[in-house]
Amino acid sequence: MLLITNGTLVTWGDNNRVLNDHALAIENGVIAAIGPTAELSERYPTAEKLDARGQLVMPGNICAHTHFYGAYARGMAIPGPAAADFPQILERLWWPLDKALDADAVRLSALVCLVDAIKHGTTTLFDHHASPNFIEGSLDVIADAVVLAGLRAVLCYEVTDRDGEAKMRAGIAENVRFMNSDNKHHRPLVTGTFGLHASLTLNDDTLRACADALPTGGGFHVHVAEHEADENDSLRRSGKRVVERLHEYGIWGRKTIAAHCVHINEAERVILRETGTWVTHQPRSNMNNAVGALALDDMLAAGIPVCLGNDGFSNNMWAEWKDAYLLHKVANRDPRKA
Repeated sequence: MLLITNGTLVTWGDNNRVLNDHALAIENGVIAAIGPTAELSERYPTAEKLDARGQLVMPGNICAHTHFYGAYARGMAIPGPAAADFPQILERLWWPLDKALDADAVRLSALVCLVDAIKHGTTTLFDHHASPNFIEGSLDVIADAVVLAGLRAVLCYEVTDRDGEAKMRAGIAENVRFMNSDNKHHRPLVTGTFGLHASLTLNDDTLRACADALPTGGGFHVHVAEHEADENDSLRRSGKRVVERLHEYGIWGRKTIAAHCVHINEAERVILRETGTWVTHQPRSNMNNAVGALALDDMLAAGIPVCLGNDGFSNNMWAEWKDAYLLHKVANRDPRKA
């Protein structure tokens, strides 16, 4: 048994409490008791003790949308003139980078991000992965790194048409293989979902194939209207906006994550609310890519569940939280917004 003593416990939940000079008893990976340090120290005299004096003890933070391989992009300058918009950033930074990844690169980027997560109290991460020249088995490499770190993760592979049909099919197969694998027995803290890049790199046949291949009970993890280009492309393809187009293929639901949603409109928000789809907000990334700001107040007023992600930035979710707080004051030109 491990006894964490002398900490300030923050319980969160509907009945959030801040408990000073408290202890937490952990047995076989499960919280066995919470109480004053003196009381639990007397109850469990032989427990291994960890002194948390001056520290917060609380449930771990969650990063609901990340890209572990983004570790390689930190501080990287795009060769040539600066990218003028987000589509250029994709074409000149992210897509060349993901094509350079092999098994070792995938593993090391995951480990770097997982260590960073541990340092910042982030214990659950939803990773959206892409490595077009190393697809089959890529999610196992990441999963093994997560197990080594002792954290929780939900992993997926990004299906896209940008690298041709063969790699699109391989991406579908990797998602299905991993979602159907026996993780619950040998990797109980790791599970899978079905990754899609974005509407602008997915044709109708591919969306249909992904919907047909989705294992029973599964959901999707997809970028949505991060930049206006996604909405413009969807309107050209189908005459429908992104959320409406993907809705036709059954993408939305209570186990699906729609990342960003910066440029969706009211009708699209209604669909997300009615389907119970989760939205993730990545303020640091949105500012860095100059794509705009999520209409957070409208999302929350509509009853849409919104979570924080980092889109591959550091796993300090307190920094993400702070920047979300500040960004919406600027975006709304209203100091009352947060």
